[in-house]
Amino acid sequence: MTTSTGRKVTANIALTLDGRYNGPGGPTDAEAIVRYATTEVARDHLTRIYEGATTALLGRLNAEGFLGYWPTVATDDNADPRDRGYAKWLVDTEKVVLSTTLTEAPWERTRVVNAPAADVIAELKATGEGDILVNTSPTITKALLAADLLDRLYLMICPEIAGDGQRLFDDGLPSSKWKLTHQETGELGEIALVYDRAR
Repeated sequence: MTTSTGRKVTANIALTLDGRYNGPGGPTDAEAIVRYATTEVARDHLTRIYEGATTALLGRLNAEGFLGYWPTVATDDNADPRDRGYAKWLVDTEKVVLSTTLTEAPWERTRVVNAPAADVIAELKATGEGDILVNTSPTITKALLAADLLDRLYLMICPEIAGDGQRLFDDGLPSSKWKLTHQETGELGEIALVYDRAR
């Protein structure tokens, strides 16, 4: 039996009103979400999600997408300081990428693991300190919801109905109770929410 260090497992994701993290165009269709990503509330929320986190857990698609964007923000003096802070954290922190296809790490301070998310979480919780952030990786978040291994959810709710696309909360998840610990509404009607698992 693995001992645990007490590290919290957190996850962040943006969803439409109908609970979708992408639209009818598939995984790259973020039209109903992307316009809310640069609001004041969203940027403050971005800062909140990584405070206290020392490990980022990513899926392959997000790791590759982030690699093409965030390192340039980290060195851009004209970027919003909150964006730059998050970018620097992401570049500098320990990253674990779950993938069945990658053979080498796409970033520095990154390792690739081909294992179920629950097993990776158990291994990460056995060592180290600080939160483990599942960083905008819905497939991993779904697996951890199914295994009831998430301690905190950072949600950004965007005031649009996508009508189709992939949902975060699939049927068949185990029932669970959550406590709202932070809530903030933006001028476009977007809402930043933080829920802690009530155990």
